[in-house]
Amino acid sequence: MAPRPSRRCGRAGDSGKISKKWLAGIGEDANYEYSILRPKATPAAPKIRKRDRDRAEAIRLSGGPRPSLRGRAVAFAHERGTVRTRELTEIGIPRCYLARMCDEGLLVRVGYGLYRAAERKAA
Repeated sequence: MAPRPSRRCGRAGDSGKISKKWLAGIGEDANYEYSILRPKATPAAPKIRKRDRDRAEAIRLSGGPRPSLRGRAVAFAHERGTVRTRELTEIGIPRCYLARMCDEGLLVRVGYGLYRAAERKAA
C-alpha cells in the first residue's frame, strides 16, 4: 500500500510536495474535498395553494382586507358622534356586538339605544 500524500498546508515538517494556501484568494479555487454551501441571499417563498394565492392577490388588488365589524362600528360612531342601535344594525353590525364593544371600551352607552365612540387615551 502506497503512502497517501499529505494534505497539510505548509506547516513545519512538511516535505513540500503539496503546497497549497490555507485560504483561496480572489478568483482562485481552493479545491476542497467537500464544497461549502452558501445560503441563498433571499429565502424561497413558502409554497401555498393556488386558491390561497389567488385569494391573497384579489385582496391585495381590491385595496386590502375589509375592515372588521368592530372597526366599522367605531368609525361610524366617530363620524356621527352619537349613533342609534338601528343605525348600526342597518350597516350590518349585530346588536350583540354592541354590548361586547361597550365591555371592551370601544363604545360608550349614552342611553337606551344610544352609543358614542370612546375617547382614545394616549399610550
